[in-house]
Amino acid sequence: MPTPEEKPSSQANLSATVAMLRRLEWRARLVVQSALGGEYKSSFRGKGMEFDQVVKYEFGDDVRDIDWNVTARLGEAYRKKFIEEREITLLLLFEDTPSLQFGSGSVTKRQALLELASLLMLLSAVNGDRISLLHATPQGYTLTKSATGRGRVMHTAANLLGHPAPPILEGQEAKIPWKYVLKAAPRHSIFVWLGDFPGRSQPDVWPVLRRQYQPVGFRISDPWELELPKSGSQPVYDPTTGELYTLNGGSSAQRSAHESWSQQRDKAFQNLFPKDSDRLSLTAGDDALEAVTNFFHQRMKRFARV
Repeated sequence: MPTPEEKPSSQANLSATVAMLRRLEWRARLVVQSALGGEYKSSFRGKGMEFDQVVKYEFGDDVRDIDWNVTARLGEAYRKKFIEEREITLLLLFEDTPSLQFGSGSVTKRQALLELASLLMLLSAVNGDRISLLHATPQGYTLTKSATGRGRVMHTAANLLGHPAPPILEGQEAKIPWKYVLKAAPRHSIFVWLGDFPGRSQPDVWPVLRRQYQPVGFRISDPWELELPKSGSQPVYDPTTGELYTLNGGSSAQRSAHESWSQQRDKAFQNLFPKDSDRLSLTAGDDALEAVTNFFHQRMKRFARV
Protein backbone atom coordinates (compact mmCIF):
# COMPACT_ATOMS: atom_id res chain seq x y z
CA MET A 1 0.00 0.00 0.00
CA PRO A 2 1.67 3.27 -1.08
CA THR A 3 2.16 6.02 1.46
CA PRO A 4 0.45 9.40 0.89
CA GLU A 5 3.81 10.76 -0.29
CA GLU A 6 4.29 7.96 -2.86
CA LYS A 7 0.80 8.08 -4.37
CA PRO A 8 1.04 11.52 -6.04
CA SER A 9 4.43 10.58 -7.49
CA SER A 10 3.02 7.34 -8.90
CA GLN A 11 0.08 9.19 -10.44
CA ALA A 12 2.44 11.76 -11.95
CA ASN A 13 4.53 9.00 -13.52
CA LEU A 14 1.41 7.38 -14.94
CA SER A 15 0.21 10.68 -16.39
CA ALA A 16 3.62 11.29 -17.97
CA THR A 17 3.59 7.79 -19.48
CA VAL A 18 0.11 8.25 -20.95
CA ALA A 19 1.06 11.66 -22.35
CA MET A 20 4.18 10.22 -23.97
CA LEU A 21 2.26 7.34 -25.55
CA ARG A 22 -0.40 9.66 -26.94
CA ARG A 23 2.30 11.88 -28.43
CA LEU A 24 4.01 8.86 -29.99
CA GLU A 25 0.72 7.50 -31.28
CA TRP A 26 -0.12 10.80 -32.98
CA ARG A 27 3.30 10.88 -34.66
CA ALA A 28 3.00 7.19 -35.64
CA ARG A 29 -0.38 7.78 -37.32
CA LEU A 30 0.94 10.83 -39.13
CA VAL A 31 4.00 9.07 -40.52
CA VAL A 32 2.04 5.98 -41.60
CA GLN A 33 -0.49 8.11 -43.46
CA SER A 34 2.10 10.37 -45.11
CA ALA A 35 5.72 9.23 -45.15
CA LEU A 36 5.34 5.45 -45.03
CA GLY A 37 2.03 4.71 -46.68
CA GLY A 38 2.04 1.03 -47.62
CA GLU A 39 5.79 0.65 -47.18
CA TYR A 40 5.53 -0.58 -43.61
CA LYS A 41 3.86 -3.82 -44.68
CA SER A 42 5.75 -4.20 -47.95
CA SER A 43 9.04 -3.96 -46.09
CA PHE A 44 8.33 -7.38 -44.55
CA ARG A 45 6.98 -9.16 -47.59
CA GLY A 46 10.18 -11.14 -48.27
CA LYS A 47 9.29 -14.06 -46.01
CA GLY A 48 5.83 -12.95 -44.99
CA MET A 49 4.34 -14.80 -47.95
CA GLU A 50 2.61 -18.17 -48.07
CA PHE A 51 3.04 -20.58 -50.97
CA ASP A 52 -0.21 -21.01 -52.91
CA GLN A 53 0.42 -23.02 -56.09
CA VAL A 54 2.64 -23.48 -59.15
CA VAL A 55 1.51 -21.63 -62.30
CA LYS A 56 2.90 -21.06 -65.79
CA TYR A 57 5.52 -18.36 -66.05
CA GLU A 58 4.40 -15.34 -68.06
CA PHE A 59 6.40 -12.43 -69.41
CA GLY A 60 6.90 -9.85 -66.68
CA ASP A 61 6.75 -12.33 -63.77
CA ASP A 62 9.63 -12.27 -61.30
CA VAL A 63 12.27 -14.77 -62.45
CA ARG A 64 13.20 -15.33 -58.80
CA ASP A 65 9.90 -17.19 -58.35
CA ILE A 66 10.62 -19.79 -61.06
CA ASP A 67 10.33 -23.36 -59.79
CA TRP A 68 13.25 -24.94 -61.59
CA ASN A 69 12.35 -28.51 -60.61
CA VAL A 70 8.86 -28.25 -62.11
CA THR A 71 10.23 -26.35 -65.11
CA ALA A 72 12.78 -29.10 -65.85
CA ARG A 73 10.17 -31.85 -65.44
CA LEU A 74 7.51 -30.28 -67.69
CA GLY A 75 9.78 -28.64 -70.23
CA GLU A 76 8.37 -25.13 -69.91
CA ALA A 77 8.74 -22.39 -67.31
CA TYR A 78 6.61 -22.52 -64.18
CA ARG A 79 6.76 -20.24 -61.18
CA LYS A 80 5.67 -20.39 -57.57
CA LYS A 81 2.66 -18.25 -56.74
CA PHE A 82 2.55 -16.72 -53.28
CA ILE A 83 -0.18 -14.99 -51.35
CA GLU A 84 0.54 -12.36 -48.75
CA GLU A 85 -0.21 -13.32 -45.18
CA ARG A 86 -3.32 -11.58 -43.90
CA GLU A 87 -1.66 -10.13 -40.86
CA ILE A 88 1.80 -9.47 -39.49
CA THR A 89 2.88 -10.64 -36.06
CA LEU A 90 5.71 -8.80 -34.33
CA LEU A 91 7.62 -10.47 -31.53
CA LEU A 92 9.58 -7.80 -29.68
CA LEU A 93 12.43 -8.75 -27.38
CA PHE A 94 13.39 -5.87 -25.10
CA GLU A 95 16.74 -6.78 -23.52
CA ASP A 96 16.74 -4.68 -20.36
CA THR A 97 20.25 -4.70 -18.92
CA PRO A 98 22.05 -2.39 -16.44
CA SER A 99 24.29 -1.12 -19.26
CA LEU A 100 21.26 0.63 -20.74
CA GLN A 101 21.21 2.96 -17.76
CA PHE A 102 24.29 4.83 -18.94
CA GLY A 103 23.83 8.26 -20.46
CA SER A 104 26.45 10.91 -21.23
CA GLY A 105 23.72 13.42 -22.11
CA SER A 106 20.19 14.20 -21.01
CA VAL A 107 18.81 10.83 -22.24
CA THR A 108 19.99 7.40 -21.15
CA LYS A 109 20.15 4.51 -23.55
CA ARG A 110 17.26 2.88 -21.71
CA GLN A 111 15.00 5.91 -22.09
CA ALA A 112 15.76 6.11 -25.81
CA LEU A 113 15.21 2.37 -26.32
CA LEU A 114 11.92 2.41 -24.41
CA GLU A 115 10.68 5.19 -26.68
CA LEU A 116 11.77 3.23 -29.75
CA ALA A 117 10.03 0.05 -28.56
CA SER A 118 6.83 1.96 -27.80
CA LEU A 119 6.96 3.62 -31.20
CA LEU A 120 7.30 0.25 -32.96
CA MET A 121 4.33 -1.13 -31.05
CA LEU A 122 2.19 1.89 -31.91
CA LEU A 123 3.18 1.75 -35.59
CA SER A 124 2.08 -1.88 -35.58
CA ALA A 125 -1.19 -1.03 -33.83
CA VAL A 126 -1.98 1.58 -36.48
CA ASN A 127 -1.54 -1.15 -39.10
CA GLY A 128 -3.68 -3.66 -37.20
CA ASP A 129 -0.86 -6.13 -36.53
CA ARG A 130 -0.50 -8.56 -33.65
CA ILE A 131 2.21 -7.82 -31.10
CA SER A 132 3.94 -10.01 -28.54
CA LEU A 133 6.45 -8.49 -26.13
CA LEU A 134 9.17 -10.39 -24.29
CA HIS A 135 10.74 -8.20 -21.61
CA ALA A 136 13.96 -9.84 -20.41
CA THR A 137 16.04 -8.66 -17.43
CA PRO A 138 18.82 -10.28 -15.37
CA GLN A 139 16.11 -11.20 -12.85
CA GLY A 140 13.86 -13.02 -15.34
CA TYR A 141 11.41 -12.34 -18.12
CA THR A 142 7.74 -11.66 -18.82
CA LEU A 143 5.85 -12.33 -22.04
CA THR A 144 2.76 -10.46 -23.20
CA LYS A 145 1.30 -12.51 -26.05
CA SER A 146 -0.67 -11.48 -29.12
CA ALA A 147 -1.92 -8.03 -28.19
CA THR A 148 -3.90 -6.41 -30.98
CA GLY A 149 -5.97 -3.25 -31.15
CA ARG A 150 -5.18 0.19 -29.84
CA GLY A 151 -6.24 -0.37 -26.23
CA ARG A 152 -4.28 -3.58 -25.63
CA VAL A 153 -1.18 -2.32 -27.41
CA MET A 154 -1.25 0.93 -25.43
CA HIS A 155 -1.56 -1.12 -22.24
CA THR A 156 1.40 -3.32 -23.23
CA ALA A 157 3.52 -0.27 -24.05
CA ALA A 158 2.52 1.46 -20.81
CA ASN A 159 3.53 -1.59 -18.77
CA LEU A 160 6.93 -1.65 -20.45
CA LEU A 161 7.49 2.08 -19.89
CA GLY A 162 6.42 1.80 -16.27
CA HIS A 163 8.57 -1.20 -15.44
CA PRO A 164 11.42 -0.23 -13.09
CA ALA A 165 14.97 -0.52 -14.39
CA PRO A 166 16.79 -3.66 -13.19
CA PRO A 167 19.11 -3.28 -10.18
CA ILE A 168 22.54 -2.21 -11.33
CA LEU A 169 24.67 -4.63 -9.32
CA GLU A 170 22.54 -7.81 -9.31
CA GLY A 171 23.56 -9.31 -12.65
CA GLN A 172 24.48 -7.95 -16.05
CA GLU A 173 23.06 -10.33 -18.66
CA ALA A 174 19.36 -10.62 -19.35
CA LYS A 175 17.84 -14.08 -18.98
CA ILE A 176 16.49 -14.72 -22.46
CA PRO A 177 14.63 -18.06 -22.85
CA TRP A 178 15.75 -18.70 -26.43
CA LYS A 179 14.06 -22.09 -26.83
CA TYR A 180 10.83 -20.53 -25.61
CA VAL A 181 11.29 -17.63 -28.04
CA LEU A 182 11.12 -20.12 -30.92
CA LYS A 183 7.59 -21.07 -29.82
CA ALA A 184 6.37 -17.61 -28.83
CA ALA A 185 5.03 -16.52 -32.24
CA PRO A 186 3.84 -18.05 -35.55
CA ARG A 187 6.32 -18.96 -38.25
CA HIS A 188 7.50 -16.03 -40.42
CA SER A 189 6.72 -13.52 -37.67
CA ILE A 190 9.00 -10.48 -37.43
CA PHE A 191 11.39 -10.90 -34.52
CA VAL A 192 12.63 -7.50 -33.33
CA TRP A 193 15.51 -7.63 -30.87
CA LEU A 194 16.09 -4.33 -29.04
CA GLY A 195 19.17 -3.78 -26.90
CA ASP A 196 22.62 -2.22 -26.82
CA PHE A 197 24.38 -5.35 -28.14
CA PRO A 198 27.67 -5.02 -26.25
CA GLY A 199 29.55 -7.47 -28.49
CA ARG A 200 29.17 -11.19 -27.88
CA SER A 201 28.68 -14.47 -29.71
CA GLN A 202 25.28 -15.30 -31.17
CA PRO A 203 22.86 -17.58 -29.28
CA ASP A 204 23.08 -21.30 -30.06
CA VAL A 205 19.55 -21.28 -31.49
CA TRP A 206 20.23 -18.35 -33.84
CA PRO A 207 20.40 -20.37 -37.10
CA VAL A 208 17.05 -21.98 -36.25
CA LEU A 209 15.55 -18.64 -35.26
CA ARG A 210 16.61 -17.10 -38.57
CA ARG A 211 14.68 -19.82 -40.41
CA GLN A 212 11.68 -19.50 -38.10
CA TYR A 213 11.29 -15.71 -38.10
CA GLN A 214 12.35 -12.55 -39.88
CA PRO A 215 14.99 -11.26 -37.41
CA VAL A 216 15.62 -7.52 -37.12
CA GLY A 217 18.04 -5.85 -34.71
CA PHE A 218 17.59 -2.37 -33.21
CA ARG A 219 20.72 -1.26 -31.35
CA ILE A 220 20.92 1.77 -29.08
CA SER A 221 24.22 3.53 -28.37
CA ASP A 222 25.40 6.44 -26.29
CA PRO A 223 27.35 9.18 -28.13
CA TRP A 224 30.45 8.31 -26.07
CA GLU A 225 30.23 4.71 -27.27
CA LEU A 226 30.60 5.95 -30.84
CA GLU A 227 33.33 8.48 -30.15
CA LEU A 228 35.12 9.51 -26.98
CA PRO A 229 35.22 13.22 -26.07
CA LYS A 230 38.32 14.61 -27.74
CA SER A 231 39.72 16.42 -24.72
CA GLY A 232 39.33 16.84 -20.99
CA SER A 233 38.88 14.36 -18.18
CA GLN A 234 35.43 13.14 -17.12
CA PRO A 235 34.45 11.05 -14.10
CA VAL A 236 32.26 8.23 -15.44
CA TYR A 237 30.09 5.76 -13.55
CA ASP A 238 30.01 2.29 -15.10
CA PRO A 239 26.61 0.69 -14.33
CA THR A 240 27.93 -2.76 -15.25
CA THR A 241 30.61 -2.76 -12.53
CA GLY A 242 29.38 -0.14 -10.09
CA GLU A 243 32.73 1.67 -10.26
CA LEU A 244 33.86 5.20 -11.08
CA TYR A 245 36.43 5.78 -13.80
CA THR A 246 38.26 8.80 -15.13
CA LEU A 247 37.70 9.10 -18.85
CA ASN A 248 40.47 11.02 -20.58
CA GLY A 249 39.68 11.81 -24.22
CA GLY A 250 43.26 12.94 -24.75
CA SER A 251 44.72 9.56 -23.78
CA SER A 252 45.92 7.64 -26.83
CA ALA A 253 45.74 4.39 -24.86
CA GLN A 254 42.09 4.96 -23.94
CA ARG A 255 41.19 5.98 -27.47
CA SER A 256 42.90 2.90 -28.89
CA ALA A 257 41.12 0.61 -26.43
CA HIS A 258 37.81 2.30 -27.23
CA GLU A 259 38.31 1.88 -30.99
CA SER A 260 39.12 -1.82 -30.56
CA TRP A 261 36.03 -2.37 -28.41
CA SER A 262 33.85 -0.44 -30.85
CA GLN A 263 35.04 -2.51 -33.82
CA GLN A 264 34.40 -5.74 -31.94
CA ARG A 265 30.91 -4.57 -31.00
CA ASP A 266 30.07 -3.56 -34.57
CA LYS A 267 31.35 -6.86 -35.95
CA ALA A 268 29.25 -8.90 -33.50
CA PHE A 269 26.13 -6.90 -34.38
CA GLN A 270 26.75 -7.33 -38.11
CA ASN A 271 27.30 -11.08 -37.67
CA LEU A 272 23.86 -11.33 -36.08
CA PHE A 273 22.22 -9.25 -38.81
CA PRO A 274 24.42 -9.43 -41.95
CA LYS A 275 22.15 -7.33 -44.20
CA ASP A 276 22.08 -3.56 -43.65
CA SER A 277 18.29 -3.56 -43.99
CA ASP A 278 17.97 -6.02 -41.08
CA ARG A 279 19.62 -3.78 -38.51
CA LEU A 280 19.23 -0.25 -37.22
CA SER A 281 21.72 1.59 -35.01
CA LEU A 282 20.29 4.53 -33.10
CA THR A 283 22.06 6.98 -30.82
CA ALA A 284 20.38 8.22 -27.65
CA GLY A 285 19.03 11.68 -28.42
CA ASP A 286 18.31 10.94 -32.10
CA ASP A 287 14.81 11.26 -33.56
CA ALA A 288 13.55 7.68 -33.26
CA LEU A 289 10.65 8.19 -35.67
CA GLU A 290 12.89 9.56 -38.42
CA ALA A 291 15.31 6.66 -37.97
CA VAL A 292 12.51 4.07 -38.10
CA THR A 293 10.97 5.72 -41.18
CA ASN A 294 14.31 5.58 -43.01
CA PHE A 295 14.70 1.96 -41.90
CA PHE A 296 11.37 0.93 -43.45
CA HIS A 297 12.21 2.83 -46.65
CA GLN A 298 15.44 0.84 -46.87
CA ARG A 299 13.67 -2.47 -46.36
CA MET A 300 11.00 -1.57 -48.90
CA LYS A 301 13.68 -1.06 -51.56
CA ARG A 302 15.15 -4.45 -50.71
CA PHE A 303 11.86 -6.32 -51.12
CA ALA A 304 10.44 -4.26 -53.98
CA ARG A 305 9.39 -6.37 -56.94
CA VAL A 306 11.11 -5.40 -60.17
